[in-house]
Amino acid sequence: MGYGSTGRLLQIDLSDGSIRCEQLAEEFYRHYPGGKALAGYLLLNNLPRGTDPLGPANLLVLAAGLLTGAALPTASRFTAAARSPLTGAYGESEAGGYWGPELKMAGFDAITITGRAETPVYLWIRDGHVEIRDARHLWKIDPEQAQAAIRQELGDKLIRVLQIGLGGENLVRYAAITNELRHYNGRTGMGAVMGSKNLKAIAVRGSGRYADFAHDPRALAELGKHLAKKVSDHPQIWDLKEKGTPGLVNSLNAVGILPTRNFRQGAFDQVGKISWEAYQNELFTARRSCYACAVRCKREVVVNDRHKVSAAFGGPEYEALAGLGSDCGVDDLQAIAKANELCGRHTLDVISTGATIAFAMECFEHGLITLAETDGIVLRFGNADAMLTMIEMIARREGIGKLLAEGTRRAAQVIGGDAPYFAMHVKGQELPMHDPRGKAGVGLGYATSDTGAEHLVSFHDTQFQNPDSLAFQAARSLGLTEALPARELSKKKAAQYALLENWSSLGKVLGLCYFGPAPRAFIQVDEVVAIVNAATGWNLAVGGLLQIGERATNLARAFNVREGFSKQDDALPERLFTPLENGALAGAALSKQEFEHALQALYGCKGWDANGVPTRERLESLGLGQVADLILSH
Repeated sequence: MGYGSTGRLLQIDLSDGSIRCEQLAEEFYRHYPGGKALAGYLLLNNLPRGTDPLGPANLLVLAAGLLTGAALPTASRFTAAARSPLTGAYGESEAGGYWGPELKMAGFDAITITGRAETPVYLWIRDGHVEIRDARHLWKIDPEQAQAAIRQELGDKLIRVLQIGLGGENLVRYAAITNELRHYNGRTGMGAVMGSKNLKAIAVRGSGRYADFAHDPRALAELGKHLAKKVSDHPQIWDLKEKGTPGLVNSLNAVGILPTRNFRQGAFDQVGKISWEAYQNELFTARRSCYACAVRCKREVVVNDRHKVSAAFGGPEYEALAGLGSDCGVDDLQAIAKANELCGRHTLDVISTGATIAFAMECFEHGLITLAETDGIVLRFGNADAMLTMIEMIARREGIGKLLAEGTRRAAQVIGGDAPYFAMHVKGQELPMHDPRGKAGVGLGYATSDTGAEHLVSFHDTQFQNPDSLAFQAARSLGLTEALPARELSKKKAAQYALLENWSSLGKVLGLCYFGPAPRAFIQVDEVVAIVNAATGWNLAVGGLLQIGERATNLARAFNVREGFSKQDDALPERLFTPLENGALAGAALSKQEFEHALQALYGCKGWDANGVPTRERLESLGLGQVADLILSH
């Protein structure tokens, strides 16, 4: 009888080629069940303070969630974590697809990788057997070709391949990792960490089943069947199944918070050209899914016109449509699809790539970057060809791409003048395509996220402003009692945010997609409780699950405190405190005074002091007394 985990941690040192496996006790997993919690624990306890993010000593953690691999819709995700080369803070990114479940079926809950191989290598993991193999012939090779070559070399078409492309190999600070070419650990530069270790790929094949280590496989199977049927009946899933995330473009534009021209504006005058309707007519070919998931929110596209866009790398999601579209002032949908493919092919985070190019465009239009720096490229808003060229230059670190590959914060420091004002980032990580001037709680999330600006830290305000909405009704089971306006910044909003952040953090521990659990989607709170208990036998209630999520968040915050981060780093870009230029919220801006008051209220809700440091009392209540000893001694 198991508890939802294999109990095995694979540890690899690429410098000396050593491979070892550690068996972890069930009691350990009760505190750190997987994903974000397991990664946070391993980084905080095994990575020395001040480690160079691109040095061999940085520790890369790949951790499956507690439920990853179960036959449940949305239970496919795993965490990639290390010290971020983009921010210098705790770095983390989740991805779905098939690689995470395969790792668990191969006998491991997580992998830690340290050191640096002398020449490029890849890892081959099959049912507990691990090899470090030569990858010199794969270095600088397109991921599509590299995946095919690995599968042919190892003689199995069903091998799941996690890998980097040119962006990771060239240490672009926001390089991503991809599995199956369509699923990305996009944020915080985990691809650059892989590249710094000369690690091209990790190939995995397993013959195990989640039922082999679940407490009650029969109950889990029944829950899986129930939820798979529920997907087609639940109203919150209808748009995801039909449109995927591209359906957000029109709705966010209508309410005035579609980031446009580097967050100056909230509405795009050519939105119809990048809307779902245009996408469906010009690009869309098929719906795709992740492991065991009936939601099928992934879109696949093909273009054989002015641009040639392969289906191999998946279609643009909302973040690509906005980041490479409206935020860059580009209304050419085919060019956006090509840009999305290039980001996938070169393994670049599409959010940071789009935001960095938008930043460069504004610098160019203000004369801070000239034709001499751009090699004659007119880098103005709306120039789709310039955007495509910039992606190639960034991936190859050529010309101005070498500077832009450092991210907006570092680039702005070099450019000088007003460039820092145009750099839309928090802690060095570029803002996702959700404007806090219309979602105030998202702003609190951007500011306090351990990874820098991130849109999946908590749930978005717009879901909880109507007390009759399905999302609000579902959130009552978590303790939500009052609907609040989306733009409100108050103590009540801070308390709401803190509660929902713990639930969102739990999802990253469990390995559940954001589109699975309520209040965002169809798996109700009591069903999440039932699933966890069927998997583990731990007899947890909602409060216990929220505590697991809070523990994971505090581990990451403790890491940042140890690295010297404080309240001054929980700051939003100045532009968000200035009025939007157009759209339904024209003239709207965040209030600095309200933001500061809400930030302090949020610290209080979290049990952190006025400088944003977790108190000993709160850490000890979470079973993290040793963490208090670690961070409060610095």
